[in-house]
Amino acid sequence: MTTISRSPTPDSTTALPRVEQRSAIPLGFRAGGSAAGIKASGRPDLAVVTTTNGPAAAAAVFTPNTFAAAPVRLSKAHLAATSGDSRAGFGWAEAIVSTSGSANAATGLAGDADQAEIASMLSVVTGVAIERTLHLSTGIIGTRLPLGLVQAGLAKLVPTLAASDDGLLAAAEALRTTDSVTKVASTTIGLPDADGRPVTVTICGIAKGVGMIHPMMATMLSIVLTDAAVAPETLWSLLRPAAARTWDQLSIDGDTSTNDTVFALASGGSGATTAETGSETAQRLGAAIEAIARDLARQQAADGEGATTLITAAVTGARDDAEARAVARIVVSSSLVKAAAHGRDPNWGRVAGAAGNARLASAAVLEAAGLPAAEAKVRAGTPAVLDPAKLRISISGHLVFDGAQGGPLEFDRPAASEAMNAPEVVFGLDLGLGSGRGEAFGCDLTETYVIENSEYTT
Repeated sequence: MTTISRSPTPDSTTALPRVEQRSAIPLGFRAGGSAAGIKASGRPDLAVVTTTNGPAAAAAVFTPNTFAAAPVRLSKAHLAATSGDSRAGFGWAEAIVSTSGSANAATGLAGDADQAEIASMLSVVTGVAIERTLHLSTGIIGTRLPLGLVQAGLAKLVPTLAASDDGLLAAAEALRTTDSVTKVASTTIGLPDADGRPVTVTICGIAKGVGMIHPMMATMLSIVLTDAAVAPETLWSLLRPAAARTWDQLSIDGDTSTNDTVFALASGGSGATTAETGSETAQRLGAAIEAIARDLARQQAADGEGATTLITAAVTGARDDAEARAVARIVVSSSLVKAAAHGRDPNWGRVAGAAGNARLASAAVLEAAGLPAAEAKVRAGTPAVLDPAKLRISISGHLVFDGAQGGPLEFDRPAASEAMNAPEVVFGLDLGLGSGRGEAFGCDLTETYVIENSEYTT
């Protein structure tokens, strides 16, 4: 039976629409998942999503890992081919296929040929042009995909694809590897049609990934679907900042993957008018996409390999949002902070020490999040400004450090420890320097994580 993650979702630091952790397939899509035999366990391992009425606008964010997997390279090539844009971040698509159990990474030319063959297989069974297929794969690096099993699985699965919530939920289930729960998130917004009348637009996302998770974009596999109408490049302009403020603020273990990918597809099936770049309609759609990304990122952190608690770092009072995000990101990435969270130890020194080492993200992430390109290039990797004399730290609602009051505070340590014994531990940091805000998500570091990853291939 499929299990749905139920991690708590507090209000975001920005005005985002409310999200439900349930499957809600937008108009214009069919989906499904099945067990093709790629995984030795026999669990679902093959997922397909297709459009129902021709090509959908598509946008993507990919891993920058040098060992980027064959499905990443092929998807980028297909997006570039359908858009004519060499940046390979947007284009048109009619089908997505995901295989779970083999990453098809570091497999050389043979792996590229395998992925191309899967594109051909998908084209045959769906009737979709090869260049309008997109690809996801996850599993053990260095292993080849069993093409015979994939071909047989596609032949059985594609005829059963359904334009239903259960179909999309089955696809989400088939994405999983070490995930203990299925991750879905959905929301609706009202947008105008051509006559100005409001219509309901649905946005729904599915994701997998609870290990090899760290900011470098995209830190996992995800598919976000909407029945909004939007041009591919505009959709990309909405997805990139959403990812930078959510998935690029997610860290489970400090490692990134060779296969990290987020796809966003927009079918236009709702009947809403086209969301033009810079318009209020586009801004509302972008907020909805970010709300989905944020909720999925939190679900991933809560389900981190071996995790017993979700960690959130909520930073206020920074000089700007970029510095706030840098501080939040390093706090949730710290192994010492993660260990303290696991032991329910309100050791604020670990938090302060991590915060003092914060550095801004890469130029690409800073630009995606909204900084001008020239400024992003100059500030990338520079230290975040922090004044210990103005810093305030709280742990699970207990104020433990106030620089303006001399620093360390007397506090009820047993009560703070008990407050940390919860599904979520919140580290609050007020830098006292400005109005910048940011958040990041992680989980505690446990013995189970070490055991699971010490015998991953054995």
